[in-house]
Amino acid sequence: MRSNSRQPRTPTTTARRTRLDRSIAARRHVIVGIVSDTHAFLDPRIAALIRSCDLAVHAGDVCSPAVLHALCPKTRKVIAVAGNNDTVERLPTRHAHLAHRLPREVRVELPGGTLAVEHGDIHGFNRPSHASLRLSHHEVRAVVYGHTHRAVLDLSDTPWVINPGAAGRTRTHGGPSCAMLTATRRSWRVRLVRFEALKIR
Repeated sequence: MRSNSRQPRTPTTTARRTRLDRSIAARRHVIVGIVSDTHAFLDPRIAALIRSCDLAVHAGDVCSPAVLHALCPKTRKVIAVAGNNDTVERLPTRHAHLAHRLPREVRVELPGGTLAVEHGDIHGFNRPSHASLRLSHHEVRAVVYGHTHRAVLDLSDTPWVINPGAAGRTRTHGGPSCAMLTATRRSWRVRLVRFEALKIR
């Protein structure tokens, strides 16, 4: 039975994720746009970049459903997890439903392996431990986390550890950024993209 509620949908429930995994994993080539820590604002240049991707992933501190609607990859498939600010206590009342609909962790089957996504704060609030992230997700190919607002590509060991930085305007440390992951059955490649900070008028 369909609901008549007009609340924005957050396409990250377990059942939806399973169907999404099957459709994405069956492809030979997938480009994933990875963002985090938008804090209710998505930089429009990053939004434009995501439109060229097949899938969008948000690693938490979404803080507004408008951000998820602004993420429009070619397939319209968006996966997001909850950050430490995506709670009933911290979200505005009108956005409190996000706290109940965003999972703490998601795993996505891609061509050539699995991508794990979580906010990362439980692995060290001030500086999440990459060793702890790897231990928790040892069977995947890469782990995405956020929280620090600092972009990092740690490819020194497996699984890879990826932090796309902050894709909004809050503590961007040099400008809003995101990560672009290209996954094929034979190989994965990842790069960071950073833009100059927007001037606030």
